[in-house]
Amino acid sequence: MGADRRCVPVPGPKRGTRGGPRRAVSRGAEALDARLPLGEAARAVVRKVFPDHWSFLLGELALYSFVVLLLTGTYLALFFDPSMSETPYRGSYEPLRGVLMSQAYLTTLEISFDVRGGLLIRQIHHWAALLFLAAIGAHLLRVFLTGAFRRPRELNWLVGVTLFVLALVEGFAGYSLPDDLLSGTGLRIAQGIMLSVPVVGTYLSLLVFGGEYPGDDIVPRLYPVHILLVPGLLLGLITVHLLLVFALKHTQWPGPGRTGRNVVGLPFYPQYVAKSGGLFLVVFGVLAALGALAQINPIWTYGPYRADVVSTGAQPDWYVGFLEGALRLMPGVETRLWGHTIMWNPLLTAVLLPGALFAALYAYPFFERWITAGAGERHLCDRPRDRPVRTALGAAALSCYAVLLLAGAQDVLAFVFDLPLPALTWVLRAGFFVVPAGVFWLTRRVCLALQSREVHLLTAGEASGMVRQRADGGFHPEHRALAPRERYAVLVRERPRPLVYEDAAGAGAGAGAGAGAGRLRTGVVRVRVAVSRWYYRDQVSYPYPASARERRKVADVTAGPDRREGPGQR
Repeated sequence: MGADRRCVPVPGPKRGTRGGPRRAVSRGAEALDARLPLGEAARAVVRKVFPDHWSFLLGELALYSFVVLLLTGTYLALFFDPSMSETPYRGSYEPLRGVLMSQAYLTTLEISFDVRGGLLIRQIHHWAALLFLAAIGAHLLRVFLTGAFRRPRELNWLVGVTLFVLALVEGFAGYSLPDDLLSGTGLRIAQGIMLSVPVVGTYLSLLVFGGEYPGDDIVPRLYPVHILLVPGLLLGLITVHLLLVFALKHTQWPGPGRTGRNVVGLPFYPQYVAKSGGLFLVVFGVLAALGALAQINPIWTYGPYRADVVSTGAQPDWYVGFLEGALRLMPGVETRLWGHTIMWNPLLTAVLLPGALFAALYAYPFFERWITAGAGERHLCDRPRDRPVRTALGAAALSCYAVLLLAGAQDVLAFVFDLPLPALTWVLRAGFFVVPAGVFWLTRRVCLALQSREVHLLTAGEASGMVRQRADGGFHPEHRALAPRERYAVLVRERPRPLVYEDAAGAGAGAGAGAGAGRLRTGVVRVRVAVSRWYYRDQVSYPYPASARERRKVADVTAGPDRREGPGQR
């Protein structure tokens, strides 16, 4: 029997069934794109290229820990009461039953012992706060050491430093909300710092605390600052930071095919989205594991805050530990002037020192540009060894912070290691001045030694592991030339030159200046040239051996784009 091969028409979709909604959605998307050019923006985002290097993930660590902070903080806000009205405790923690405490401390105990999952969420929130600040600090350090703050990214550097300042304020505000004995001690120190400000210190303290210390307003005032004001500012600045990253493109490490006019890496979608999403899951998993397994800030062991009690062995979180150490190292010195008492201990260590630190961070990109010849754009990362003074400054600052952090735990160190506290204090005071100077000198010498070794490798080659015996019985190691990829990585480096007097004088010249202004300008130019020569004097003394062709190629690779030529160069 033959099969029936008659053609039977297949009915198509009825009008208004399957094809209708699809066409409606398509027409709606086209109409929306005609009014809001979202399609072009989406295509630009999807095509965005991100360099594939682990050091660029530090900023994403900060971003994802901030997301965890928002999620866990929203959950905690459902149960926390910032009121300072006192109530006897009747909860699950027996050692504190019947103790009079504020609603802020009581509800924190209830979150820890009576709310399902409350202690886990609270500890995840605290660990995420520590990771957030650590990631921002590490990200800023990476940007500083690699020169990623240079033109055209000065504004993004300012945004990053401001994010770090706001994160410090946010961490201290959240640390102070539970109204336990440890956080109350921190608020007492903060009030002493406010009082040390000349003339306006008393008024500042009365304004913040709502009257005489301790008052009943500080925790209710810190609460909206912690959950609304500062998070809103952080969210806005993070958005600005990401928009600037997209607009200005990423810096990248030198390598084959990478120049100051392109970016080599992974496209945003789908590769980078998958990689970044995996990092978020890892961050969330690690923070959840820490919250479940590693206890942090057990406020029930401290008890509620009382103004006449100070906890022993009190240690703040690491990000304000340097302030604690500075306060402990500074001698108690006072000066009486015009009817006012200046308390140098809190004023110098907790007001002027942090102010000078962050002022230096804000000003550094403009300072380096001021002492560097040439003001073009820079899109390739510097190796820290190629900027000995900058790297040494960063290392010295970290060593100074480490000394102050140790000083913040001097009482614990003296107790654990059975050391005399006065002697330990004097050792740390000397270390505050000696250690950063020694670290600066050592780091600079290490950077120069690494440069000298690279010069040797370029001229003599690297050891092959083979030893040749001469006819007279002597032995000498064999060397082979560097591989092209390794030679490229060593040679592709910018060699900044210090300013000369003519360039600096020409840049600062102005018409119509008087004799006094001319002398002042001449003095500024001389200072600028002297600082530039000190900053780059070791850099220019190492001419890397390279052919003229290689030098031309290096100059072409490291040159940044001329932005006046339009976006095609980017």
